This record gives sequence, C-alpha cells and structure tokens, in this order.
Amino acid sequence: MSLPLPLKVIRITQDSPVLKTYVFAHNLRAKPGQFVMVWLPGVDEVPMSVGWQTEQECHLGIANAGDCTAKIHERVKVGDRLGIRGPYGNPFTFQGCSKIVLVGGGYGTPPILNLAQQTVSAGIETIVLLGARNKEYLLYEKQFESLKTDLRVATDDGSKGHKGFVTDLLEKELEKGGIDCVYTCGPEKMMVKVAEMAEDYGVESQVSLERHMKCGFGICGQCCMDDSGIRLCKEGPVLAGSRALKHTEFGKYRRAASGKMEKI
Repeated sequence: MSLPLPLKVIRITQDSPVLKTYVFAHNLRAKPGQFVMVWLPGVDEVPMSVGWQTEQECHLGIANAGDCTAKIHERVKVGDRLGIRGPYGNPFTFQGCSKIVLVGGGYGTPPILNLAQQTVSAGIETIVLLGARNKEYLLYEKQFESLKTDLRVATDDGSKGHKGFVTDLLEKELEKGGIDCVYTCGPEKMMVKVAEMAEDYGVESQVSLERHMKCGFGICGQCCMDDSGIRLCKEGPVLAGSRALKHTEFGKYRRAASGKMEKI
C-alpha cells in the first residue's frame, strides 16, 4: 500500500473532445499497461492507465467519462496537484517478439502509446492501428509517428484513414502472417473482436480491461471478474486474450460500485 503523491500538473493538452492529457514532472517507472490511482481531494479516486513516459515526465490521458473525471476536467489547472499512487497491476509483456500489432480504440489509446515506446526501443517491428468515431477523436498520432511506428488509422465516418472498424485493418495484417502477438486497449466489444480474430489466426493476444476499482492492490475485491474471481488490479488489468474470452462478462457487462450488472 502507498500514500498518494501530490504531483503538480505542469501541462494540460486537449487531445480530443472528451480527453485531456495531464503532464507531471515525475518518473513513475510504470511498465506498459500498468495503472495509477488518481485522487481529486473531496471528490473521489479513479484508476488511470499510464501513457507517454520519459525520465522527466509522465502523461495521464483522462477522459471525461464519469463524476470524478468530469470534476478533474472542470477544476484542475496547470499548477494544481492531483494525488497519484501506484503504479499497480499486471503489464503487457513482449519478450521474445519480433513483429507485433498494437490496436488502440478511443481513450484506450494511452497505454498503447506507452507500450509502443517500449517495443520500438527494444527493436521490435511495431504496427499501430488506431480507431475512433471520427478524426477529432483519434489520439496521439504525432507521438506514434515520432516513434517511427507503422501507423494506420480507421474512423467510423471515414473522415481520416480507412472508413470502418479498426478490426478491418487488423484482419489485413493477420492475413499477411508473421505476427507474434496482438495487443489491444479500448472499447470492450472491440477487444473481444480483436482477441477472437487473433485466436482464429493462431496468434497470441493481450487485452487491457477496465473495471470499478477502489483499492488498486487486491484487497477490496471490487474489480473481481465473474466466473474466475480474478482481481483485475492484481491479475490484470492486462490478460491474455484467450483467458479473457473465457469470462462470460467480457464484452457484455461490468459491475457498478454497488455490484449491479451494467451492460457494455
């Protein structure tokens, strides 16, 4: 267990209509796919995946997707502080890979960017597929381009790149062969499709799941998955796609703070 570090926000960028990136002058030393608990005093604490990292900075992409994140967007300015504790969780792993595909959808893109930093640095051929409803919602294209990844994009309305789903692009890559693993984070229905497609082509996959979390380190049980009871804050948030597909709730529902089932 750790106490929150009161980290000062040194920069904020509006990267989509619903997502702002908050930058801190701090090295979290998070592994790609790990998360931190972000505390806004007097409001709540929420889990957030770690995005771009350097020795001097860490970036958190925070979407306006709930009561706490709405207050963060509304209240937190440059010079203000947020409480950060972590990193926690099971990360993406890529040892032994030579060619991989990363699939990011919407505000699930930040951990994919963090992963791309690490895989490119390790000399792994990295293909990045980004999907969004339209070009205004595509995230971090410039950062992916700066890493010299093989970047493709898909938008639902065709305003940029392929018109259609990002999984259309994935199928083309899988058909070519030679892919060691597929990694994904984004809307859960998209991740189900990614994991199923990878399995159909005999390729391993890893998915990053999100559930309601209170503690972040395996005590409260709030983030347990039905069927297995695994705690996503400890055994996740990254799971093998084949393992995730065995859970009846994957892509279908999640549990609210009260434990009530909510459709995805």
